[in-house]
Amino acid sequence: MSNYDHNTRPVYNAAYPVNVSIGITLTQIFDVDERNQVISTNIWFDQEWYDEKLIWDPDDYNGLKVFRIPCASIWRPDIVLYNSADDYNNGYMQALAMVHSNGQVFWPPIVKLRSTCNIDITYFPFDDQRCKLKMGSWAYDGFQVDLYARDNPVDLSTFVSNGEWELIKVEAIRNVITYPCCPEPFPDVTFYIHIRRRTLYYTYNVIIPCVMLSTLTLSGFWMRPDSGEKVTLGLTVLLAFSVFMLLVAENMPATSSFVPLIGIYLTTVMSMTSLSVILAVLTSNINHRGQKEVSVPRWLAVILTGLSKVMCMDLVFVNGRNKRSADDWQTGSGRGVQRPYHYISTAVSGDSGCLIDYENGDTHAQLPNNHSNHMTRQQGNQREDNKDYLLIIQKLDELIAREEERDKADLYIKQWVEVAEIIDRFFFWLFVTGTLIASLFLLIVYPLFKETKEIVPQVT
Repeated sequence: MSNYDHNTRPVYNAAYPVNVSIGITLTQIFDVDERNQVISTNIWFDQEWYDEKLIWDPDDYNGLKVFRIPCASIWRPDIVLYNSADDYNNGYMQALAMVHSNGQVFWPPIVKLRSTCNIDITYFPFDDQRCKLKMGSWAYDGFQVDLYARDNPVDLSTFVSNGEWELIKVEAIRNVITYPCCPEPFPDVTFYIHIRRRTLYYTYNVIIPCVMLSTLTLSGFWMRPDSGEKVTLGLTVLLAFSVFMLLVAENMPATSSFVPLIGIYLTTVMSMTSLSVILAVLTSNINHRGQKEVSVPRWLAVILTGLSKVMCMDLVFVNGRNKRSADDWQTGSGRGVQRPYHYISTAVSGDSGCLIDYENGDTHAQLPNNHSNHMTRQQGNQREDNKDYLLIIQKLDELIAREEERDKADLYIKQWVEVAEIIDRFFFWLFVTGTLIASLFLLIVYPLFKETKEIVPQVT
């Protein structure tokens, strides 16, 4: 080592390059920061090359074939991480280098790397990520330091599994690239780390609560249309979805390049919940329409008849069963104003029905012969009695008319309540179908078609 210069390349002929083989022993994935798009890893960075100036005969040194030497005392290649996320390179651990008698040098420092990674959150939380560690010489070109991958470039025997990410595989690809700054080629070895997110955490904390909230949205359609809690329930569920959306957005990078799958699902169910609130207001309005004594249009009755058959529901009031139609109320073809007063007047007065003739306006009606004298003698008193009878009949007319109006108003109310119930049930099944399709497609089917990109070496 007396004439050894660790600042120059360890070759006697400067025209020859130093062939450096590198590999990594991946021990742990510390963190994947989706928001800042940075991955932190802990590796043993294995570097191997031949130093022509460190060759000796073991017989001259008591059979010494391998010895350890401080790495600062020998030449080392300036291998750096091209896509480093640190402000500057702090250098590697000052580990001892193993030098063999044939000039082979092996140097495995322990390094914690923070590298940039293009996070694709399209399928979040069912996403796979491919992060790369691009290793190469910073100052030496390919004619001075030629870089290769070791025979076994990746060692995972000491890897510690991560609770959030599952390691699928690690590949090493050698690339030769010519940069605009220099005409010489610069080789590098890029390690591609393929990881897959573990979905159990997000399934229990995001997906299942979202499905439960969607179920609460569906349960709102079973509440009575005249209940104001339908709108309150919908707004509460919508607020809960907004909280989940904020929780997901906090961990996602602020980028417009990708839209996360869970974000699409939350937006879909939030849209359906908002629509359910609007429909709750609509059905509530329909339910109270009967108070305005408006009959159900025939075209709406036809549509509701078809919907009721599809949903196996019975129409009692809209179809005319167990009721009189609104047209019957207007034409008087039902119970009507048939007044059975002949029996009442006869029972009270004891006559043969002259009171009825008098009520109908026939003031010159002929009385029966056998009562003529009697009626003549009591004509004055009878007229007073007739006024009482007419007053009773008039009051009975008013009572019956009021009852008929009450029944008519009650009919309209029941008709529109039935309309609201049919519409509510129809929208329930419509939302059940939409929720099932959205959940199955976005959470199960769509993630199955994730694209796997092939890694091709770059030679430019």
